[in-house]
Amino acid sequence: MKYYNRYLEKIIERKLKSSGAILVSGPKFCGKTTTCSMFSKSIYRINTRSLVYATRFNPKMALIGETPHLIDEWQKVPDIWNYIKEDLDIEYSFGKYILTGSSTPADKKYIQHSGAGRIVPLKMRTMSLFESLESKGKVSLKELFNDSNKEYFDPNTDFTINDTAFLICRGGWPLSINDDKEVSLDITKNYYDGLFTFEDSDNERFRNKKPEILKMILRSYARNISTEASLKTMINDVKQSNERTMDEKTFNDYSEALKDIYIIEDMEAWCPNIRSKTTIVSTPTRHFADTSIACQALGIYPDDLLKDFNSFGFFFEDFVIRDLRIYAELLGGTIKHYRDGAGLECDAVIHLDNGQWAAIEIKLGGEDLIEYGAKRLNLLKSKIEMKSEISKPTFMMIITGCGPLYKRKEDGIYVVPINMLKD
Repeated sequence: MKYYNRYLEKIIERKLKSSGAILVSGPKFCGKTTTCSMFSKSIYRINTRSLVYATRFNPKMALIGETPHLIDEWQKVPDIWNYIKEDLDIEYSFGKYILTGSSTPADKKYIQHSGAGRIVPLKMRTMSLFESLESKGKVSLKELFNDSNKEYFDPNTDFTINDTAFLICRGGWPLSINDDKEVSLDITKNYYDGLFTFEDSDNERFRNKKPEILKMILRSYARNISTEASLKTMINDVKQSNERTMDEKTFNDYSEALKDIYIIEDMEAWCPNIRSKTTIVSTPTRHFADTSIACQALGIYPDDLLKDFNSFGFFFEDFVIRDLRIYAELLGGTIKHYRDGAGLECDAVIHLDNGQWAAIEIKLGGEDLIEYGAKRLNLLKSKIEMKSEISKPTFMMIITGCGPLYKRKEDGIYVVPINMLKD
């Protein structure tokens, strides 16, 4: 099987030179162990029930091996965390341990310290289009933050809206990057089906979860993808769609479990300091670790998206947010969304540690949608310039599902198809 280079490799390499241990977390099958094993000289895999029991009896056995030493699925024996901290306190050296995990520990009471200063947490996501070699990467976010006067043009005639629909449904799972599109979609479906097999889980918290309820809640998230749906709205959605009762405690418990296995990932609101009576809405936007999970939850395939462009737009926004998160994190940035009480919205704001920021609208394409996105960006820029102490955006961008790459003459907004973007 072909290995695709991952952005996280650069971060892992850097962090191993400056910390005693790193923790790489993320959804199952996103490539954590494969990538991390490239940096390790020995591996301890906690991949059977007997090994779980043996390691719980003697956690120190997991630490034995030439360094950098990789401990795979460490969260099955949370006490490992404490022994690593102890070992680093006794004999500290850089790049000693690599931990990987596809869920948070079932019982955090066994973790006696935060790991601050000893264990650096990193998040691994599914593959961006540039990592899977499906983006030409002509537009670099890093380059635009350094020089927002760059000019671009590409007719991009070899990439269509059908390609976008397929990539959304397939997802960025390394095993699904396959020349046969039907096989790729089958692999993604197999992954989704495997999410809910908790009967033999060593984690009692997940073993007690009912798969049918997890699926109900996941479908509710999928129906509200890329929106600011409230908790009450989603609970009502579950009730109406499944004709059953559900209280807030149950919904929260199950949705937290989905977050613990890195399946859903809400996006926080951006709250600039605006000197006016305008209320900044702080409700998070509902997003997935990978849009293909939402597609599978609702039984959606490429043809379904192409028949319903309204829904397609919401799924496309989630798809773009996945790639933006990957690219922004490499730059040391974060992604948030903006909406105020006056109704002004911005789909994504990239904010860097040095204070630079960029405003991004996400639209499938077409002149009307691009014009609408440009209008919102220009309004946001004007509002920030008049009523905020922060600087103006370094650049503004509309990300599309297909069509040409260009820079608008009238306002300097970049129109960038998703298959042209990179970090």
